[in-house]
Amino acid sequence: MLVIDFGGQYSQLIARRVREARVYSELVSHRIGPDEIRARNPLALVLSGGPASVYAEGAPQMDARNLELGIPTLGICYGMQLMARQLGGTVESNDVSEYGKAEAALGESPLFHDLPPEQTVWMSHRDSVTAAPPGARVTASSPSTPIAAFEDAGRGLYGVQFHPEVVHTPHGQDMLENFLYDVAGAPPVWTPAAVIEEQVERIRAQVGKEKVICGLSGGVDSAVAALLVHKAVGDQLTCVFVDHGLLRHNEAEQVVETFGGHFRVPLVHVRAQERFLTRLSGVTDPEAKRMIVGEEFIRVFEEEAAGLGDVRFLVQGTLYSDVIESGGGEGGVAAKIKSHHNVGGLPDDMEMELVEPLRLLFKDEVRRVGEELGLPQRMVWRQPFPGPGLAIRIVGDVTLERLEILRAADAILQEEIRRAGLYRDLWQSFAVLPAIRSVGVQGDERTYAYPIVIRAVTSEDAMTADWARIPYDVLETISSRIINEVQGVNRVALDLSSKPPATIEWE
Repeated sequence: MLVIDFGGQYSQLIARRVREARVYSELVSHRIGPDEIRARNPLALVLSGGPASVYAEGAPQMDARNLELGIPTLGICYGMQLMARQLGGTVESNDVSEYGKAEAALGESPLFHDLPPEQTVWMSHRDSVTAAPPGARVTASSPSTPIAAFEDAGRGLYGVQFHPEVVHTPHGQDMLENFLYDVAGAPPVWTPAAVIEEQVERIRAQVGKEKVICGLSGGVDSAVAALLVHKAVGDQLTCVFVDHGLLRHNEAEQVVETFGGHFRVPLVHVRAQERFLTRLSGVTDPEAKRMIVGEEFIRVFEEEAAGLGDVRFLVQGTLYSDVIESGGGEGGVAAKIKSHHNVGGLPDDMEMELVEPLRLLFKDEVRRVGEELGLPQRMVWRQPFPGPGLAIRIVGDVTLERLEILRAADAILQEEIRRAGLYRDLWQSFAVLPAIRSVGVQGDERTYAYPIVIRAVTSEDAMTADWARIPYDVLETISSRIINEVQGVNRVALDLSSKPPATIEWE
């Protein structure tokens, strides 16, 4: 199934929800035309939401012939409005915007089969369809939106003003599955095993008999990428673990033991802390840090590859969310949030060709693939850790002293989160060290030391996140231990920001 992207904040989430229904989906640009759609032969189309008004100058448009292909099509929010306008209906601005939960009355429709006729849905719009297209009938309404859904079943065209892809529409996944299974006839066959089979074939086709090098971090992303490539090409792969000195407590040792001992994948361990710290010295801008770490990673890989002979390919555990946030989504309208070291931080003159078997997968999909490949649970469910490591959790200049302070504080945090049984409930939990000092009192003496900020969030896919409600007694223990056990810290704070408006990481 193709999700046609009009710049909506939930466009990627639509694709993810479709995949949860075990139907493969891809995000494509709204500029896609009927010839390309025919060539790709999708079973269905979904038109995403978007922030613009369909009648505004410069608003994303679509070739109207896409609606004449006979392919079942679902328009969501902006997508519904664009569909209505191109089919002869009208779209106008509301007197009152509708953002948040709304109560909708659902009529007869294949989309709403076996669903409650009255239910909560999530709205996010200031424009509405005020007249349905000729031949279409209205199938849902809300107090503020008389046309909350319409359909022309004979042509396979459906539109909903609300967002079925978000969890705030409780029966939204059921609606999407009704569209996929009952309207489009899409079989639920896209599984972790199918992903592995497909990626193994792609890797073999790309790599052939050439040698491959993998940048291994020890996280689930690079681990799954490495295992996929090893399954595809065996001993053509050599993993390179760059210990840049920016990892958490004991992580370097765990990486070496896991891959060198457990998986017996060829592993080169490069100790490069001094090299990275030299490059990062005096750098405070977070984008510059990411670029430096990304470039230095590649330079190390190239040097190690030179010692292995003629190596043409570099494996990376790049995820779909990395690509989206770096402004590289295939929809062509994604805003750049931050550069990821393995996307926006790659040098222009990099000599190796990239192999990225996870590039179109979300984190939860990667974990399911990892389980299918036999990756140990402690690695599959390791919380996400950024490639630039602790360099972007020190807000300011990265020094050895600050690294050791942050490493010790983070180790305490992780220990107490696990002891409280919260680790699997959190998307991420980590410590941040702002490079500032504040006055404190310890042992009747004045101190002038660093603060540590605790960041813990819940999320499903990292595209949105909420701050975690950690019990007060756990927070008290974490704070007390950090202040008492980590020299150079006299204050602990808690970050209560969601994403958006904040990001999960501070930098």
